[in-house]
Amino acid sequence: MKKTNILFDLDGTLTDPMIGITKSVQYALAHYGIEVSDLQSLVPFIGPPLKGSFEKYYGFCDAQAEDAVRVYREYFSQTGLFENAVYPGIPELLKKLTEQGFQLYVATSKPTVFATQILDHFGLSCYFNFIGGSLLSGERVEKDDVIRYVLRENNIKKETATMVGDRIFDIEGAKKCGISAIGVRYGYGEPDEFVKADAVADTVEEIGRILGI
Repeated sequence: MKKTNILFDLDGTLTDPMIGITKSVQYALAHYGIEVSDLQSLVPFIGPPLKGSFEKYYGFCDAQAEDAVRVYREYFSQTGLFENAVYPGIPELLKKLTEQGFQLYVATSKPTVFATQILDHFGLSCYFNFIGGSLLSGERVEKDDVIRYVLRENNIKKETATMVGDRIFDIEGAKKCGISAIGVRYGYGEPDEFVKADAVADTVEEIGRILGI
């Protein structure tokens, strides 16, 4: 069956958020006296839930990690979310997909409010039927929870859906929800993150070819 309902990850798939996310992490770490000058070293924060990354990479306890997310958002909500860029070819891909009858959705671990602001800012919201993300309270941050939410809220049959994303969280989240997955290599995933993907695209244009346009 042709996949007509396409779920897109945001960070590393539709837009390149490297500067905004890493500067927001840098800002949060500085609050705790941790100075990081090399933004590239903070790239692993792109993709997975933030709270877990503060715990994993800097040994923060649960409460401290929650507070670090709060501090992160001080910078991100005002400045970081716009230190971002749409990947070349994305607007054209989304336009072509919608013109050919595909139904498009966003499924991101980023809070819905921020995802919506970013997509509005870059003029991409018009292509999506629904923008699904996490809650500012910290709920629904795991990718499978987000995907399940998008599927449920839009009455999408699993056999008609596929997830497009650049990280293992997108691929594994899709598999947990019983839908297919397309990995994209131009984002922030490592090569071994796509072993369970049904297909892998090296470029934005290749996503279109895989989907049959």
